[in-house]
Amino acid sequence: MWAQGSIPDPWWELQHRDLEYANEPFNDLVTVEKWRSLGYTQTRFTGDMYDMRRPEPLWIAKFKTLFPLDNFSWSVYKMSPGCTLPEHSDTYAFFRKKHRLSANATIVRIIVFLEDWQSGHYLEMNQRPVINWRCGDWVCWGNQFPHLAANIGQTDRYTLQITGN
Repeated sequence: MWAQGSIPDPWWELQHRDLEYANEPFNDLVTVEKWRSLGYTQTRFTGDMYDMRRPEPLWIAKFKTLFPLDNFSWSVYKMSPGCTLPEHSDTYAFFRKKHRLSANATIVRIIVFLEDWQSGHYLEMNQRPVINWRCGDWVCWGNQFPHLAANIGQTDRYTLQITGN
């Protein structure tokens, strides 16, 4: 199952655009090999991130009160035009290891859209398209849940990824 909601008064404006983003490879090589067998040829399957290994922007703190999760973790994600992340289910390997969670522990992922939807920005949850979002809209799901994302538009797509249990 997955759910959607909205934050009524977004407070973060455009500060997320000024972060120093970095790219890391997708961490599930079995899934990458599956994508390659389907014909995906790109060298990168992920957008760029600014995450909790870096100094926390002041505007992140309020999310902790809106989404009171144990072991709250965050990552600001920038998906540039041309980036596609084919269907997958998150493994949360780093999160599980860091917080010493068992393989069957419930983990929640929340994606907050930091800007309004623009043409070419795409998210799909369990084969259901999610488009036309407004700044502050969010989607969430628990544990491994199939989803995909793409930016075939002309502008960067920014989200905040929250992980917790």
